Amino acid sequence: MAHFEKRGNAWRAQVSWYDEFGKRKFKVKSGFSTKLEARKWANEAEVAKDKNLITNKDPVFAEYFLEWYKRYKEPGKSNSTKRRYTRAYDLIKENFGNIKLTKMTRAKYQDFFNKYGQTHAKVTVLKTNGTIRSCVKDAVSEGLIPLNFTDRINLTWNDKKTRKIDYLNFKQVQDLKKSLLNGINTRYTSRYMLLTIIYTGMRPGEIMVLTWKDIDFKNREIHITKSWDYDNKKILNYDSDEINKETKNKTSTRVIKVDQTLLDILLKLKANNHERIFIDERGTIPTSSAVNKTLRNHLKKIGIKKEGFHFHSLRHTHVALLLFKGVDLYSISKRLGHANMSITASVYAYMLDELKQKSDSQIEKILDQI
Repeated sequence: MAHFEKRGNAWRAQVSWYDEFGKRKFKVKSGFSTKLEARKWANEAEVAKDKNLITNKDPVFAEYFLEWYKRYKEPGKSNSTKRRYTRAYDLIKENFGNIKLTKMTRAKYQDFFNKYGQTHAKVTVLKTNGTIRSCVKDAVSEGLIPLNFTDRINLTWNDKKTRKIDYLNFKQVQDLKKSLLNGINTRYTSRYMLLTIIYTGMRPGEIMVLTWKDIDFKNREIHITKSWDYDNKKILNYDSDEINKETKNKTSTRVIKVDQTLLDILLKLKANNHERIFIDERGTIPTSSAVNKTLRNHLKKIGIKKEGFHFHSLRHTHVALLLFKGVDLYSISKRLGHANMSITASVYAYMLDELKQKSDSQIEKILDQI
């Protein structure tokens, strides 16, 4: 039963319950202008109590986020993911200070993102909101707050800071391929790695650990089951419990089709007599920096100036070639090893917009002929 009392001009409500140890707990709230308002709050608390979603704890928002992250999100995460959670905590601490969870409102949260979005790119805004939103959802589940104040937020961002995915067009890819093959030498494997990402769209880390056993030459297939962990300098198998990254989960284990041209190129590396395909003459795999240097040199040779274009950009180029040649998004998503198609659509939104504009122009031409 709820208890009500009037103190001065305001009403106070109290509800009680017993925890799992049989100890009686109390939750009190004051400051209601009428008894009806106090009763409404008490009724909501009673419903939460029946659902075992009530608590008398009222932590500071920032402190709750930090504890939540340390307990549920930090174990097994990559260093880059840990840095994202740390940045989110710093933002909460800086912008909300010692505000308690129960004092957070949708308006306060919206005001924060209105300001934050002015100076940050789309991907940063979306990831920051997603990170905080996951925490608040758990706070609701634990009965700390009745409603999720991150619901129905209008997110905006700075388009000038939003980096568009850079990629090569079909003619540029042909020129790059020709340059990479000109004078190619099996002792130096960076060029072979670049050709592989052009033909497959594999992640650079997946290419670095590729072995001969991963290639089915008869059926022209590559079996992708592992990647290079840049943080811990070791190989991670996608089907192990050790790997726990947002877009690199068990769906990353996949089989992709390749053509005979790439297989013939790679077969030349058999001469190096290593289990791992891209081991060079020194017995090492070229680093991403080394591969990027090779890429920059060849782009310069063929007269292509693209600031910031790198090894991973050729994965985007592979996607662009498939999209603009009419391959459906679902097939591309599976080939890339994304957990779901929405991730692919989100990453390549800019490219899809370009494709839509191209399709719209085609539609207009067709309609003009009616």
